[in-house]
Amino acid sequence: MEEFERRVQDSFRRQAFMKTLGAEIATRKMGEVEIRFPFHRSLTQQNDFVHAGAITSILDSACGYAALSVAPLDHDVLSIEFKVNFLSPAVGEEFCARSHVKRAGKNLIVCAADAFALKNSQEKLVATMLATIMAVMRIA
Repeated sequence: MEEFERRVQDSFRRQAFMKTLGAEIATRKMGEVEIRFPFHRSLTQQNDFVHAGAITSILDSACGYAALSVAPLDHDVLSIEFKVNFLSPAVGEEFCARSHVKRAGKNLIVCAADAFALKNSQEKLVATMLATIMAVMRIA
């Protein structure tokens, strides 16, 4: 396992909210991440769609971990801004967010991510995000 993969996996294991969603992470390569979680009724809103907060959370985390994979080793990352567009109701058996780094600067990393609903082996795009992530010196 590459160092950036180990770093992303170790950080993800410490993120309690992703455990609440039942989420799992996969690193495709440096600067690219996928996060998935299964449908659960407790994550729905009043119309039985998966709540926008759950979808936004996996988009945000996917962008953050894509950014972490390219950040300096002595840094962590924090989201400082993001924009989400919801394109379709989140209805499916499983949901995933795929992110990639658009540009990594010295302090700021810009990432994009798309969220998909998976149902009957078909993917449907449900949301997209553009995020700005700040690399911050890790506090020991």
